Amino acid sequence: MGLHPFMIGNQWRDGQGTPFVSVNPSNGTEVARIAGAGPADVDDAVKAARAALSDPAWAGLKHHERAGLLYRMADLVAASAEHLARVQMEDNGKTFTECLSQAKSAAATFRYYGAACETFESELTTQRGPSVTMTVYEPVGVVAAITPWNSPLTLEAQKLAPILAAGNTVVLKPSEVTPCIALEYARLAIEAGFPAGVVNVVTGAADVGRALVEHAGVDMVSFTGGTAAGRAIAAVAGQRLKPVVLELGGKSPHIVFADADLKKAPKSVADGIFSGGGQSCIAGSRVFVEASIFEPFMEAFQAAARDYTLGAPDVPGTRMGPMVSFNHRDHVARAVELAREEGGQILVGGDLPAGEAFKNGAYYPATVISGVTNQSRVCQQEIFGPVAVVLPFENESDLIKQANDTEFGLAAGLWTSDFAKAWRVARAIQAGTVWINTYKETSISTPFGGLKQSGLGREKGLKGVRTYMEPKGLYWHVG
Repeated sequence: MGLHPFMIGNQWRDGQGTPFVSVNPSNGTEVARIAGAGPADVDDAVKAARAALSDPAWAGLKHHERAGLLYRMADLVAASAEHLARVQMEDNGKTFTECLSQAKSAAATFRYYGAACETFESELTTQRGPSVTMTVYEPVGVVAAITPWNSPLTLEAQKLAPILAAGNTVVLKPSEVTPCIALEYARLAIEAGFPAGVVNVVTGAADVGRALVEHAGVDMVSFTGGTAAGRAIAAVAGQRLKPVVLELGGKSPHIVFADADLKKAPKSVADGIFSGGGQSCIAGSRVFVEASIFEPFMEAFQAAARDYTLGAPDVPGTRMGPMVSFNHRDHVARAVELAREEGGQILVGGDLPAGEAFKNGAYYPATVISGVTNQSRVCQQEIFGPVAVVLPFENESDLIKQANDTEFGLAAGLWTSDFAKAWRVARAIQAGTVWINTYKETSISTPFGGLKQSGLGREKGLKGVRTYMEPKGLYWHVG
């Protein structure tokens, strides 16, 4: 199998770093050998991005012309949706159905930000002196975009599209676990006609990301990933006064009140944690159920968990494929064993699946745990797998206290038929997103981000373009 190169300045190169392998987690086979970037490659990528930033071929484009490139990218992603879905499926083990949905969502993201770019407006502010005053928005510059392994199709599109719509140039560094989608986006960016240096992709391990973050030629860092890595990036950026946007971990509460729709809520709660194998920052991993309905809810919820059929991601009927890697599968298994040690009762799952179909893959089943408190480590630490911990609560004030008793604040969901209660609880929960009588719905038009240790800044929505811009005040003297 040949070496898959990465791309700098619309040119492909093998790089000076150590090559690595992408492994299909459903069967343990090698998907691709990927070139690794070295320090000189990272430096070249940043230099290419800096040169493109002032090149009239990019900097001189009017907004509608820049939008045209994003529209072209959207068309290419849509036309390649099935291919891109299969690439991601083989890279990270998500079901083909989910990957295809994400490919279509990625196309819509490029299209949305094309429209945002084309219709972007500056502001005329109220005159308070002898000058007409206005606010215009400039690109922040070269942006380092560092992405995780769980959903590269959508997460990389959600960085590339607004960064480019804002007029920046970008160096994208994907996770070394799932590098292949970023290389596909590099190929499509060239085909779409983006000038050389506007989009660059470097592949490799954490040292490549570190070199990008520390590079003096990078003006901003956009990172999605774990909280520990986010803190490290923020520390470096703080020393250099470099802006960051950080979308980090979560331990999201999914709340079911006694007056909830008990026909819909159990299945939605199951989908909120088990879809995508629980490998999602917004997964509803802490399930809070009002004590008076705990037993009937648990009966329905366990049945919904058992319906998450394990299997190869391209087999019809599979609802959950493998974990992204064997290392991550083992991490999830250790977390469940820790829950057992803490006195947790494993009601569903909790063991590696047996059988010929699973022996070569990184599979782990939907798992339901009860019998622990919110202070347990399994409730406080992000597992990032298909593991739900269910806890009863007595009343609204008890619920809010428990739900907010976490270092994270990314998302939450609640089920109730009481509109006033929904308003009170949604406002009281410390989270960047709250779903009411639904869960895990997403919209590119709605800003997304976290509170507390779940991140800094907001992505998505029209504000997601301004995240990657610097406002400039102009005073035009007319006195």
